[in-house]
Amino acid sequence: MAIPTLTADARLGECLESLRRQTRCDFEVIVIDNSGQGLARRNGAAPGARVIENARNAGYGAAINKALRASSAPYLATLNDDAAPHPGWLDGLVRALESRPDAGMCASAVRLHGEDRLDSAGMLVARDGSSKQRGHGRPPEDFPALEEALFPSGSAALYRRYMLEEIGGFDESFFLYCEDTDLGLRARWAGWKCLYAPDAVVEHHYSHSAGRASPLKAYYVERNRLFVAVKNFPIGMLLATPLATLARYFWHAWYIARGRGSAARFRAEGHAGWKMAWYVLRAHAALLAHGRRLWRERRQIRAAARITPAVFCWLLAEYRISARRVAEL
Repeated sequence: MAIPTLTADARLGECLESLRRQTRCDFEVIVIDNSGQGLARRNGAAPGARVIENARNAGYGAAINKALRASSAPYLATLNDDAAPHPGWLDGLVRALESRPDAGMCASAVRLHGEDRLDSAGMLVARDGSSKQRGHGRPPEDFPALEEALFPSGSAALYRRYMLEEIGGFDESFFLYCEDTDLGLRARWAGWKCLYAPDAVVEHHYSHSAGRASPLKAYYVERNRLFVAVKNFPIGMLLATPLATLARYFWHAWYIARGRGSAARFRAEGHAGWKMAWYVLRAHAALLAHGRRLWRERRQIRAAARITPAVFCWLLAEYRISARRVAEL
């Protein structure tokens, strides 16, 4: 089990305490300290866990990949340090994957901490490459069954080791945000399925590390949704991405005027509106800088694909979120 941390604070302690109460105990906990200051060791925040210290913040994907290389288990669970699993969480995930050899990923029933509402029941993807949580804000009873999902939120997921090794693990260039989207879509191209396990319950303090509407999040979410689209979208979808992006920008502006949505929260937290445009420009500049590498990786994904572009498009249509809903959340 891999738990990246930047702060190694009381939230990590709560997370590890909840893991000690799991109904199964055949797992190892690996805490990846991305603080660059050895905070997990200095704070005594990870008793009983194996700690990997990075000299700097290597990002989420690099942290998970390190844990994968340090382990030999057939499954790798990923868990945010601000998430507290219920006792049957891990058992629910493992039983789900053991029931379906064609599934390489399993999504948890991630609830907003202290509320009877979901944070996610798997993930959805918009036409411009943006990804959002399926079922966010809805009651868990709306998603009662073990069923297929598109891919899990990396905040609380279980992955089959064989699948991760086959597709090359997480893309470390994403650094923060959307790396679970990229990995999930690459796994789908490789023919793997994803399950949603409603009895694998986790309570999550939403956006504890980077902030709910911080400049850091604004930049990486915008940049990385472009990376996702270029690497994974069939050419027809990719050519339509700019129009889908304009639609999302329109709805952001519409919700800002009404004081709602992520862009409005960004403004409410004291960030100037022009900075949002600056992060968009920076994101597109980063796309140009990384374009050649991303196109090369796109060709590698397609060369190894076990499904057709038509099937992939069907999957994204089945698990799509509208531009308006992306802006609203």
